[in-house]
Amino acid sequence: MTTTAGPFAGTARLTARRRELELSSLADRPSVDLLVIGGGVTGAGVALDAAARGLCVALVESRDLAFGTSRWSSKLVHGGLRYLASGRIGVARESAVERGVLMTRTAPHLVRPLPQLVPLLDGLFRPGQAALVRAGFHAGDALRLSAGTPGGLLPRVRRVGADRARVLVPGLRGAGLSGALVAHDGQLVDDARLVVALARTAAQYGATVLTRVRAEEVTGTGARLVDTLTGASFSLNARAVVNATGVWAGEVDPSIRLRPSRGTHLVVDAAALGRPLAALTVPVPGSTSRFVFALPQQLGRVAIGLTDEDAPGPVPDEPQPSEAEVDFLLDTVNGALETALTRADVRGAYAGLRPLIDTGDGATADISRQHAVLESPNGVITVVGGKLTTYRRMAEDAVDTAVRLRELSARACWTARLPLVGAPGHRGSRPVPEGEVAASLLARHGGAAGEVLAVGEELLGAGYGAPVADGIDVSRAEIAYALTHEGALDVEDVLHRRTRIGLVAADTERARAAVEGITAKVSV
Repeated sequence: MTTTAGPFAGTARLTARRRELELSSLADRPSVDLLVIGGGVTGAGVALDAAARGLCVALVESRDLAFGTSRWSSKLVHGGLRYLASGRIGVARESAVERGVLMTRTAPHLVRPLPQLVPLLDGLFRPGQAALVRAGFHAGDALRLSAGTPGGLLPRVRRVGADRARVLVPGLRGAGLSGALVAHDGQLVDDARLVVALARTAAQYGATVLTRVRAEEVTGTGARLVDTLTGASFSLNARAVVNATGVWAGEVDPSIRLRPSRGTHLVVDAAALGRPLAALTVPVPGSTSRFVFALPQQLGRVAIGLTDEDAPGPVPDEPQPSEAEVDFLLDTVNGALETALTRADVRGAYAGLRPLIDTGDGATADISRQHAVLESPNGVITVVGGKLTTYRRMAEDAVDTAVRLRELSARACWTARLPLVGAPGHRGSRPVPEGEVAASLLARHGGAAGEVLAVGEELLGAGYGAPVADGIDVSRAEIAYALTHEGALDVEDVLHRRTRIGLVAADTERARAAVEGITAKVSV
């Protein structure tokens, strides 16, 4: 086992200076146990798993943490109800188990219980469909019980009356509403924030985490690494290489065949739906297992999604929703609303590509979400498929495979009980008394909220706790912290991945000047 130690050993701070020094150190001693390519949720999970086992790990990401699919999700940590409906019991069970791990041990500060409301409205369901939904919810309860997730955290499904349904989702259509079914699932405050927490925790356990570094000429024993900021490059030897690049996996390993599926969301003001307290869940006409969700989000938004469309051809950096998808989402959700949403209500839209394994036939909605760990002819180990909720299990399987195939000396996986940065039980977390800090700050940073404010006060002085712009509840301190602790290298990293201000173009422009000013002031 290669050992690693350096000036940053034991610290979860990711900074531009740390990147510079660790990149130089790696070039001087270009050998690691495990090279991970890809800085999304799976790659960051692999890096943490391997580092926590005692392996010397380097993670390289050609752009930024959570640059790809990992930031374009529904932000649900779900128990696999959809997979139950299609008979994929193993996938559903795995989802329920991993949801429980996230909500009770590894990241409870980032995941909250979310009521999911299915309105019982005349004309919304085909005959017998509501009974199927009810049966599915009860099966989801059984999964929750089998996974050991407490009922106090995720309450059992129940039926509520029409009045209560409209308290939970005020925008619901009243005519023909007899009540609603309410179940609970998990929801991330932010998917990109989970990735950053994983990467920081991996760094704390000794992993070298490098963004803006591209891997070229990849084999099972190493790669050529290129610093995209300077153009400098060097060869890195590795005893094992894991390709965790998601929809770009085939570019690293040409033996991989994927069939990307595009999932689109619309972003609207929460006020347009009466500021809902629950996720409105509307069945897709003609389907027994697909729904469109209107999901309450941070920053006073609701995300409406999602679609499942074939996305052939070259993989874009930022996929774009199609006009047909926008119409489909609006038409479906409007079937349950008192006042129909129009395109004028859409403040933003985003799309992500699911890295589905190509099975050769069938619609993408029918392709299994089971992940796979594959070894290419040149020895690269690729982990692909799956979904955000099961990232930890995917990482465990990938590292287990690397340890077995390359005979690495490593401890057993223990990430199921390893708290991430900000989580209760993490050595850097500090309890924050209720009401002492803004609820939004606490939701995004958990036990690191006090540290965020301390950094802001030290570097920015008066006004450090003020919003970065009117109507955007992200503080100036959080912008500074993104640069001093979370590996943000520029304004775009801050706007689009450390905060989610960038989901709405108008918000981006309102906040840009302040973010640019803080970025220029903070030296890391």
